[in-house]
Amino acid sequence: MSGSTERREERAGAPVLLVGGVILLALVLRFWHLGDWNFQATEIFTLRDSLRPRFTNPRPLGYLLNYYLVLPLRPLDEFGLRLLPALFGALAAPALYLVGRRLVGWRPALLGALLLAVSPLLILYSQLARYWALVFLLSAIYPYALYLGIRDRSRSALAVGIVTAVLAALAHPVSVLLFGGLGLWLLTRFRRPADLKQLWDQRSVRWGLVVALILLVVMIVRFIPILQGWIAQHDRTGAGQFLLRPRVGDGLRQLVYLAAFVDGLTLPLALAGVLGLYILWSERDRPLALLLICLAGFPIVFLTLISLRTAVSTYYLLPAIPVFFLGAGVFIDRLIDADRTLRPRWLLPAAVTLLIVAAGVPTLVSDYRDGRRYDFRRAAMWLETRLAAADVVFSDQPIVLAHYLPERRIQKLRSSSEALADSLRGLERAGAGGSVWVVAPAASHAFRSNLKAGGLSTWIYANCQLRNSLGVGRVDYRQEYLQIYRCPPGTSAAAEREPGTAAGN
Repeated sequence: MSGSTERREERAGAPVLLVGGVILLALVLRFWHLGDWNFQATEIFTLRDSLRPRFTNPRPLGYLLNYYLVLPLRPLDEFGLRLLPALFGALAAPALYLVGRRLVGWRPALLGALLLAVSPLLILYSQLARYWALVFLLSAIYPYALYLGIRDRSRSALAVGIVTAVLAALAHPVSVLLFGGLGLWLLTRFRRPADLKQLWDQRSVRWGLVVALILLVVMIVRFIPILQGWIAQHDRTGAGQFLLRPRVGDGLRQLVYLAAFVDGLTLPLALAGVLGLYILWSERDRPLALLLICLAGFPIVFLTLISLRTAVSTYYLLPAIPVFFLGAGVFIDRLIDADRTLRPRWLLPAAVTLLIVAAGVPTLVSDYRDGRRYDFRRAAMWLETRLAAADVVFSDQPIVLAHYLPERRIQKLRSSSEALADSLRGLERAGAGGSVWVVAPAASHAFRSNLKAGGLSTWIYANCQLRNSLGVGRVDYRQEYLQIYRCPPGTSAAAEREPGTAAGN
């Protein structure tokens, strides 16, 4: 599309109407069923820290916003705690468009914003009472605003970049990894002395670099201890509230980590994003292509290397994701302008767009069925009328079950069966008639937590009866069924005499 044609379409208001439609779509998809799902483990941490926010928290911004903006208006329940994440998630679509319009043009930016609006991964982050939607929103603004400030000698863009960079660092420390991508881009782009002199001659750039240097020093002082403490905490607590997944060795674990990242994006979107970056590079817009490659590559490589030392969630790769939406928008846009005999011209790009969107539809439909979380609230309602005073309850995500069963002490379910066996023997000796209850996830595929590790399933099958299975069938491979077992007294001694049980073995 020529520049004059593009300007005529912008004056006609087509982008404004289309952007409004994308924003409306993003709002509907993020607020639909927003308060229907129960809390999950990390959301309970958000509830705790939002009720008692501290400026010394490593990621205080989301908690402070909940405390000062949401709490005065409504309780921090399942809807109230997800209100701001849903809003931030919807705002990410116009933010990506506004940034991308100055980078790659209005049409690729609009296509990228459309893909973002319907992305099941971004909708999940927007319906999760955590800080990830805010992290994505700020990460989709600040590195690109800093780049535009340097490229266009724009003080306003530099100011926006600096302010949003500070807010991103306060939202979550992982946001600062994009500074690594920016630094890598600067080293490759301005590696010659003449380039550095030309850059330094710009007054706005000098001030921006001074501020960036100050921020870099502050981040090093603040975030290196946070990283060390985070690794040490993982060494002490392992998986925290969750049962451990099957362990795999180095190399394979990193491949699984990257495959999970691509799976979250969907393979067609990830592939279209990479092809879009290749197109930018081949069209001689190499400074921009190099910037996008660095912004996506640095966090991915850094966190993959960190996974050699400790467990790393794919959530931490979130700052790299905007690059893929921009790249996919560029790829589809070039299909529109490609010379070909196929008519109508929009048929091929429309088909490719539908293929990219369709890859996430089963997950999106499934997420609206069960929220992609285990139904601990329903489990608590079922248990509440059946628990006796002497009963002992073990659960995966024990803080969630305890939130919905506030009068009961919920113990953490571990892969070892020792705590279960000790509790059952203690009930038998006391003769109080209590039982041990186990609330555990059912294994849904090879890389999800299961009860086999440590002989847990063997002990449960020998001592307990399955009393209920809670969940809604999904149309993708992620099943979130929760099983409730009751282990009555008098079974442990019999199990020890059976050679086929863990105790007998």
